[in-house]
Amino acid sequence: MIQLSMNYKHVLLAGVSAGVISGLVKLGWENVLPPQTPERNKVNPPQKLLQQLGVPAALTQATYRYSGQDLPWVSYLVHFGFSISFATVYAALLDQKVRSLTLGQGIPFGLAVWIAFHLVIMPAMKTVPSVHDQPWEEHLSEALGHVVWMWTNHEIADEVLRQLKQK
Repeated sequence: MIQLSMNYKHVLLAGVSAGVISGLVKLGWENVLPPQTPERNKVNPPQKLLQQLGVPAALTQATYRYSGQDLPWVSYLVHFGFSISFATVYAALLDQKVRSLTLGQGIPFGLAVWIAFHLVIMPAMKTVPSVHDQPWEEHLSEALGHVVWMWTNHEIADEVLRQLKQK
């Protein structure tokens, strides 16, 4: 049953907390099981999407230097923006006790996000290759990565909401 009121401050705090942490988890996951080949990662999906939307490559390819490495700060903004947005929506679902969308500690939700974005939306937009042209390693990395990402969102958001309600 959906409640009629929501503490937006609590939901936002839970969503941002969960989104930042799960975004870091997803980045770590992709470091262990990289979803794209080095060639395809020269312009990664967030960069390509922004370029498709008209953002110049000079901006989408912008980097900062840390520990002798050039790191794509624009890609990180998109990555964390996506993570925080979905974590906040998920925190709202948890807060409202929408059990049909939060069951299984977020794992079905994470798989649904993977299917929607990596198998349907981004291939349709030609941001990534069609499903059949993506290597199986990409499917494995992205599917499992989205499971771990959303499970992390669930655990963090649920705990933050629980603690805030106790105050």
